Amino acid sequence: MHCTRCAWNLKNKRSENLLNFTTACQRFTNAFPIWVLGAGVLAMIYPPVLTWFKGNFITYGLGVIMLGMGLTLSAQDFKRILIYPKWILLGVVLQYSVMPFAGWALADFFELSKMMAVGLILVASCPGGTASNVVAFIANANVALSVSMTALSTMLAVFMTPLLTDYLVGSRLDVDAWKLFIGTVKVVLVPILLGVGLNTFFHKATEKIQPIAPPIAVIIIALIVGSIIGQGKAEIMEAGPNLFFAIGLLHLFGFVLGYFISKVLLKDEQVAKTISIEVGMQNSGLAVVLAKQNFGQMATIPGAISALTHCVYGSVAVYLWNRKNKR
Repeated sequence: MHCTRCAWNLKNKRSENLLNFTTACQRFTNAFPIWVLGAGVLAMIYPPVLTWFKGNFITYGLGVIMLGMGLTLSAQDFKRILIYPKWILLGVVLQYSVMPFAGWALADFFELSKMMAVGLILVASCPGGTASNVVAFIANANVALSVSMTALSTMLAVFMTPLLTDYLVGSRLDVDAWKLFIGTVKVVLVPILLGVGLNTFFHKATEKIQPIAPPIAVIIIALIVGSIIGQGKAEIMEAGPNLFFAIGLLHLFGFVLGYFISKVLLKDEQVAKTISIEVGMQNSGLAVVLAKQNFGQMATIPGAISALTHCVYGSVAVYLWNRKNKR
């Protein structure tokens, strides 16, 4: 009897420790705008602190993020696409129409230099980022829909990102669409499929490490943002306010148009909030890696600033929506 009670207490203690650890991971993840903003500021003050994280570190880091995302997905997440076809279809259409063409128009309007324009258009042509799932959760939006949209837009990015970039950048620069496609497959498709496979066939093992996937993603995103900003400090200072205005308006258009178009067409507040978040928050880390691989260091700067910008916007959106809900 005594042994049984000891075993029961030990089991409860382990469950309590696991719950505390998971809660700590969630709190750390929820504060992602602080970590990203802090990394950006630190990189501008003293770049060497973060510029060591470059080259293959960035590529492999993004692969780890995508693998972690895959570990949290299962066949059920993709089945949701069949349950909410109109919601997800509208969100993905807005993702690959509003953002890319807004990016192209803003680059032209603000007369950005060739490489800055290419970087901005590439960011705008990327899928939704994993950070959008965190924001959807904090904002009491439809997390299942957010995950499904992120998964589908990320899978479609293998084709859509190279095609849109090639089409919209073509007038400014020759784009090797095939190289861009192969790079997207390596960085996005392979690690996500590996993660989904591991979660499907070794679920008990992956379940234990799932809580640490989001915090690791936040750390890597902060390192990527800090590194790119640190490396491009001189170019950022030289680019002036036009680049910041263009990136700020790009994500603002994504949030605002995503919300109002969805609200008018679907007449569902929670779904409109979810689509707004998904459309407004891009996978800037992917944009940085693809820019580095295909266009050079200068083209990565819009991606780094974008990561910082949409995190701030996401935090503001959460504050406004939660305040509205309390009222």
